[in-house]
Amino acid sequence: MTRILLTFFLVSISLALTAAESPKREMRAAWIQTVFQDHYSRRTPQQNREWLAEQLDIMAQAGINAVIFQVRPQADAFYRSSLEPWSRWLTGASLKDPGWDPLQFMVEQCHARSMELHAWINPYRITSSRKQTVPASHIARKHPERTIRYNGNLYFNPALPENREWICRVVDDIVSRYDIDAIHFDDYFYPYPAGKLKFNDSASFARYGKGRKLDDWRRANVDSLICDVAATIRDRKPWVRFGVSPFGIWRNQSSHPDGSPTNGLQNYDDLYADVLLWVREGWIDYQAPQLYWPLVHDRAPARELAEWWSSHAYGRYIFIGQDIEKCMDYDELSEKIDLTRQLEGVHGNCWWYASALTSDYKGAHTSLADLNINPALPPDYPWLAENSPLPESPDMLHISGRQLRWHAPASGSRETISDPVAYVVYRLDSSGTTAGIDNPANIEAIIHGENNWDIPEDYPAGTWFTVTALDRVNRESDPAVPVKI
Repeated sequence: MTRILLTFFLVSISLALTAAESPKREMRAAWIQTVFQDHYSRRTPQQNREWLAEQLDIMAQAGINAVIFQVRPQADAFYRSSLEPWSRWLTGASLKDPGWDPLQFMVEQCHARSMELHAWINPYRITSSRKQTVPASHIARKHPERTIRYNGNLYFNPALPENREWICRVVDDIVSRYDIDAIHFDDYFYPYPAGKLKFNDSASFARYGKGRKLDDWRRANVDSLICDVAATIRDRKPWVRFGVSPFGIWRNQSSHPDGSPTNGLQNYDDLYADVLLWVREGWIDYQAPQLYWPLVHDRAPARELAEWWSSHAYGRYIFIGQDIEKCMDYDELSEKIDLTRQLEGVHGNCWWYASALTSDYKGAHTSLADLNINPALPPDYPWLAENSPLPESPDMLHISGRQLRWHAPASGSRETISDPVAYVVYRLDSSGTTAGIDNPANIEAIIHGENNWDIPEDYPAGTWFTVTALDRVNRESDPAVPVKI
């Protein structure tokens, strides 16, 4: 597999100060959306591949280490599926085989750049406009009784066990066939309220409600889906993460004493998404709440919300969802990153949306590259590997000519969490002490799938190096015995 060298240079004292504050591990993700993006259908497969590869290259230059790629925007597929049709956002109205597999391509391209690939799925949405129809082969056409139309759009009825089973089949299909790092749900559960229009699930409530209040019953339906999806992922590949990017407010203090100091739409009450329950139960591994407001805001201040989410991590990760355009419009990008690096429960950011970053909206790419001047390893997930040993250290580290080489730790005949999947090359100080691996400024390269690295010509004789291995949940091995040129 092609490897991409991640090289970063200090360019000023101010940048050096910023770099010194940047952590060795930090989520630096970006969302690539496909819904409402008809430019895919206007390009040839080769043009799409070239465009996506270019997007990834630009993101890598800004320090991005994870991509959240939308593969199921509306009960369709940006991958080869026997369950659901190709997405019209990829193929146009024909829904014909496009001749390539975007998800497989993105897995390979992201890993080649030492980026994670999170497969982004919308669970319930089937259509996204009043005029849209679905093909006769679609599960929604075969079983219209399993759907509900709301505000002109079609949704899977969250109350039905058969719909939860179907969504789990889709997830299992993706996890089993693709080397993804995570399954990612966004903020769409029960649809966002459309004025006083009611969601017509009265028949299902009469059948399944069992004396509960309507709101509690709806939340229980979503809880069941999240629990079932989590179990599906763990049963298939226990190292694959499950993350959710909820709307930025769980509940307002006016609704619950533990709510945030806000006055806006609520996950719990309006979308029936009790995200705090999901993390407390251990069903999800991270939350990426969408805090797209400015730091100071009369109804939803992002600073106070970030602090609130940090204090409600419950031992899992919080990655703050940031709106690139609004960060630049309010000149808050640097301040927001500083805030997330200071909060104990927050371990990085997810940037909406990737094209705003790659187009350098108001200098966003340049600014982010400066703030991410040192590379960062993605967070590890020790709770997914409680009974698995750490990856073994690379063996037989040596230098041949101007190339650093090592032997990969042995893997068994089956995939395990501890399998080494990537390597981190460190440059050490003149004493060769491995204490230098704690400093992200000493990371020379993160390499996925290969066991050699070309040493730059300008490194003089006497320069020391060591290498560590990363396993499937990003846990790091002890360093190899250092060597020098």
